Amino acid sequence: MLGLYGCTTVDLYEKTATMSGQEWKSGYKPSFTFEITDTTSLYQVFFVMRHTDQYKFTNIFIDLGIKAPGSATVVNNREDVTLANNEGWIGTGMDDIYYHRRALGPPQPFRAGTYTFTLQQIMREDPLKYVLDAGIRLEKVR
Repeated sequence: MLGLYGCTTVDLYEKTATMSGQEWKSGYKPSFTFEITDTTSLYQVFFVMRHTDQYKFTNIFIDLGIKAPGSATVVNNREDVTLANNEGWIGTGMDDIYYHRRALGPPQPFRAGTYTFTLQQIMREDPLKYVLDAGIRLEKVR
């Protein structure tokens, strides 16, 4: 998905995986593959997720696997993504559905080539209920 938004970023990629029955089982690890061609820019990686108001946690622990171009090794990063605070959900909502776009670390450079990102929920509850979809968004920062 390519598009221009504003004058500070170029949306490069966003894709989500739908959770069957609104349950994210820990064994389900959606993967997302994309190509980087511009190595002079920094990129911001986001975790995106939609859930219902019945989701009972204020965060989600995920394992983000990254396979870089030319590498046979997947680097795994454990991320604690905050979804709510004392005032309620941090994301945007419509009716009882909430959408979150949370940055994972600071913007960073990428080498040219094909990357594969993999997501796995690593919460104690399995399956994790009331999750509609989860995915990755990558934005080029100017």
